[in-house]
Amino acid sequence: MSKTEILTPTNSQMIFIDQQPQMAFGVQSMDRQTLKNNTVGLAKAAKIFDIPTTITTVESDAFSGHTYPELLDVFPETPLLERSSMNSWDDQKVRDALAENAANGRKKVVVSGLWTEVCNTTFALSCLNDTDYEIYMVSDASGGTSLEAHERAMERMVQVGVIPVTWQQVLLEWQRDWAHRDTYDAVMELVREHSGAYGMGVDYAYTMVHKAPSRSAHTGKRLDPVPAK
Repeated sequence: MSKTEILTPTNSQMIFIDQQPQMAFGVQSMDRQTLKNNTVGLAKAAKIFDIPTTITTVESDAFSGHTYPELLDVFPETPLLERSSMNSWDDQKVRDALAENAANGRKKVVVSGLWTEVCNTTFALSCLNDTDYEIYMVSDASGGTSLEAHERAMERMVQVGVIPVTWQQVLLEWQRDWAHRDTYDAVMELVREHSGAYGMGVDYAYTMVHKAPSRSAHTGKRLDPVPAK
């Protein structure tokens, strides 16, 4: 496995760490609705490409609350690996889940979690220390208690070999070639829902250039202009 080898649907696995409301309440490094959008978009990308996905939670009943329902809806049957430690690597269930996927050649571990400076950093450093896995930290699907905290944590991780990425970068790296038609339509649907201006551009191209019908369910008439007298 080499860091110059790009992410593919066969060399990657995914872990979501503590994407829970109480953790999100403390995020100040980015807009929290955007953070949630990016996290769910990343989850849907993993689903499209059949990326084995681990979801781990901390103190759900006592403190952190339940994982975002939008995230769970993407993976309705995936076990939730509950922990007490802030460091996911301290829990054997998490290690075993990642090891099972790594044994099948999936040693590139894509990470989305809260908070960047605590749960993400301690997991990344511990995992790198104990294994030959590679860590790809999804910066815009992770959040810290301040912009300073998030950025310093990302810098610390990069210094020891963690690769910083963004959620849409991961999606398009998995897709790689628009000739891969088996995932093309699902990817286009995903970007229209979660990719902001890029998604708007896709809608525009489909309807204005390719003359596809609008994906809206709107059935009302469009009334022509009537100049006021």
